[in-house]
Amino acid sequence: MEKRKPYLSAWEELSGNKTMIFLAGPRQAGKTTLAKMIAGSFSNSLYWNWDIPDHRKLFIEDPAFFTGLVRKDSTKPLIIFDEIHKYRDWKNYLKGVYDQFSEEYKFLVSGSGRLDLYQRGGDSLAGRYYLFHLFPFTMAEISGGNRRLSDFLKNPLELSMKDAKQRENSWRQLADLSGFPEPFLSGRKTTYRRWSNTYSRQLIREDIRDLTQIKSVQDVETLYMLLPSKIGSPLSVPSIAENVKVSYNTVRSWLDILERFYLVFSIPTWTGKIARAIQKERKYYLWDYAKIDSAAARFENMVACDLWRATTLWSDLGMGNFSLHFIKDKEKREVDFLIVKDGKPFLLVEAKLSETQPAKALIAFQKSMRIPAVQLHEGSEGYRMIPNGSDKLLIAPAWHWLAELP
Repeated sequence: MEKRKPYLSAWEELSGNKTMIFLAGPRQAGKTTLAKMIAGSFSNSLYWNWDIPDHRKLFIEDPAFFTGLVRKDSTKPLIIFDEIHKYRDWKNYLKGVYDQFSEEYKFLVSGSGRLDLYQRGGDSLAGRYYLFHLFPFTMAEISGGNRRLSDFLKNPLELSMKDAKQRENSWRQLADLSGFPEPFLSGRKTTYRRWSNTYSRQLIREDIRDLTQIKSVQDVETLYMLLPSKIGSPLSVPSIAENVKVSYNTVRSWLDILERFYLVFSIPTWTGKIARAIQKERKYYLWDYAKIDSAAARFENMVACDLWRATTLWSDLGMGNFSLHFIKDKEKREVDFLIVKDGKPFLLVEAKLSETQPAKALIAFQKSMRIPAVQLHEGSEGYRMIPNGSDKLLIAPAWHWLAELP
C-alpha cells in the first residue's frame, strides 16, 4: 500500500513520451516520497528542494547547478525540482531548462501549489510537460483489485466481494484517520489529531500567506473551519460571507485559493440535457475529511475523494476527458455524483450512509439519462443489482465498489 503503484505507473506512462513531468497534489500527500521512489529507478539522479536553504543557495549561485551531477554511468539522469513554484520566475526558468537540456536529462517538477493553474507571469510552458496528480490514500489504492480502466468503462457495475473484512477495516481506518500517509500509517487517532491540528494552520499561515500575499489569514482559517459543517450540500457563498463578515467576492477568491493549495476541491452541477436543472452551484469537499463530525457527510466526502482521484488520474493519463459533477433540479431532486466522459454522462453515483433502498432521485435521473447507476452505503451485506427500465442500478458497500476503481 505504501508503494503508490498507481502513481508510479502514471510516471512510467507519461515520462516515456515527455522529458519534463509535473507532479501536483496536496501538501504531505507523499509527493516527495514518490519522487524519491522514482529516483530509485535511475542510476543518476539529483533531488533539489526550494524549501531547503542550502539547495536554494546553490540554485541562486548557479541556475544550471544540476549539470555538475556526479554520474555513475552514461544513462540519462533524473533531476527533481521540489516546490520550485515558490521561485518568482519559475516558469521562465523551467522553460529555459527544458529548451536547453531536454535531450540530456529527465525532469520531475513537484509542488503543493497548483502547478497547472498557479500564475506568476512569464512565458508559457505549454507543450513542454505532462502533468499528473498525487492524492492521499484512497480505497482503490490501499485495497484495490487492479481492475483495468478499459474493463471498467465497459461495465462500471461489476465488482468483487473478495477480502471483505480487510476492505471494511481499511475503510474504517480512512474514516478515522484520513488518507494522508502520516496519520493513516500510524494507525492512531492521537497521531491524527496532532497532525490535523497543525496541517491546515501551517498551510494557510505559511504557503498561502507567502505565495498569495493575503493579509487576513485568520479569516481564511475561519472560512476553512466552517467548511466541515457544510459538506454534502451546495455551498451558500452569501451565507459564508455574512458569517465571516467579508464580501461575496472575497469569499469566492479565498475558496479558489483553498482549492489551489489542495485543502479542498469542488464539483459543479451538471446542466446538460437536464430539465429544470439548477445552475452555478458547487459542492465543496475536504481532503482532511476525518475532521467532519457528521457521519453521513464524512461518508459522502470519502466517496467524493475516491471519485475525484479516479477521474483526475484517468484524464492525466489521456484515457479521456473525465469530470465529476452533481445533479440537482428545481424540484430539489439531487444525485450526489455524475461522472462525465468526453462531455457525455457516463455514470451516476449516490452516497447513502445506511440506506439500502434505491433513492427516488437516482431512479428518476437514471431513467431520463439512460446510463448505469450505483448507490453506495456502509452496510456489511452483499450487493444487489436492480433493473430500472433497460438499465441496471447497483446497490453495494462503498468499500467494495470503490476498491475496484481503476
